[in-house]
Amino acid sequence: MNTITVVGAGNVGATTAQRLAEKELARRVVLIDVVEGVPQGKGLDQWETAPIEGFDTRVIGTNRYDEAEDSELFVVTAGIARKPGMSREDLLNTNVNIVKSVAQEIRRVSPKAVVIVVSNPLDTMCYVMKEVLGAPRERVIGMAGVLDTARYRSFIAEALDVSVEDIQAMVLGGHGDTMVPLVSYTTVSGIPVTQLLPQEDLEKIVDRTRNGGAEIVSFLKTGSAYYAPSAAAVQMVEAIVKDKKRVLPAAAWLQGEYGLRDIFLGVPCKLGAKGLEEVLEVDLTSRERIALGRSADAVRETIAQVRL
Repeated sequence: MNTITVVGAGNVGATTAQRLAEKELARRVVLIDVVEGVPQGKGLDQWETAPIEGFDTRVIGTNRYDEAEDSELFVVTAGIARKPGMSREDLLNTNVNIVKSVAQEIRRVSPKAVVIVVSNPLDTMCYVMKEVLGAPRERVIGMAGVLDTARYRSFIAEALDVSVEDIQAMVLGGHGDTMVPLVSYTTVSGIPVTQLLPQEDLEKIVDRTRNGGAEIVSFLKTGSAYYAPSAAAVQMVEAIVKDKKRVLPAAAWLQGEYGLRDIFLGVPCKLGAKGLEEVLEVDLTSRERIALGRSADAVRETIAQVRL
């Protein structure tokens, strides 16, 4: 890939740009931010790590979208971060305007790009991006499920004292308090997790997963998570750039899948060169299906507040 652009040079965006460069997923990584000097300084700092880390991807920081012309892929992290006591919905009005302006610029300089949205509230920001960009659903995907699943897997690995690599799991639904960790599909090297952990412990892990972002915010006080979110975004980028056909949980624009339509929601997605290549429908328990419906209702309530 020639150019990948990261919008937003805060902690998530800057860390994403660094990971993309180190993995050499494009010849150029463009880091854009509205604050004068910040993307330039961070981009230069990252480029100066290249001789040490051994990558040739050129990192360019800028305040102008012209540098991102003809980018094949965008990762959008722009928006204000969540503060202690602030819900994702509190972010809505400010971030709608920010993501709307980003979408207008992407439409101007790279109208055919695939866009991975990271900005919160995630599912609603995906809707704003798709509507303003006017892109088909294949080209607008939200990063949430990979992050939520990573948190879920890490907590299970910790509880069982086993490698995270042996935990197979998936978290669906909206990115927030209503997310749906699929316990029925959670295994440890193929062994159902329900055979290894009591129900009470699993329920605690599910609850901790749902509040994973808030837990980190409560520690940091003045910021939110960025190491795991950036890693999750880059895993999605890598699946697309390398046409890996990875099956990852991501926010997709549903058109009848799971009985839902015209809504972004976290579901199992096949990611490849075209972006979203397929939404996979899996059988859910009645409890999981009800929870997914509740999650969809919560997302719809937020989307209904958006005025474009």
